[in-house]
Amino acid sequence: MSHGKTSYVCVPCRASYKQWHDPERERRCPRCAEPMIHAGSAFAAPRRRDATAWRVLATLFDAGVGFHKSCCGGPGDRPRTPRETKEWLPQYKARQEQVARHRLREAARRG
Repeated sequence: MSHGKTSYVCVPCRASYKQWHDPERERRCPRCAEPMIHAGSAFAAPRRRDATAWRVLATLFDAGVGFHKSCCGGPGDRPRTPRETKEWLPQYKARQEQVARHRLREAARRG
């Protein structure tokens, strides 16, 4: 169990809820009862009426992007438009691969 609340998101409802994180418990949207996405503690939801921002978020969540507070695992600034997303995703994926390789090297070095 983590120490603080984190965001869970329902993209079809364009809703975000802060709740205690429990990896063994599935969160369901109170509006539509569909499973929610664990977005992370550093997530900031756009306004419900901002359809473009929610489309961008859906693309990011489909790509496995999370908004977690950590030194290496967080996405940093997120793209705001579909055009920015096309440019940002390959850079994000390359950065994630670099972090994974670094962690493997560190684990191997420690023995």
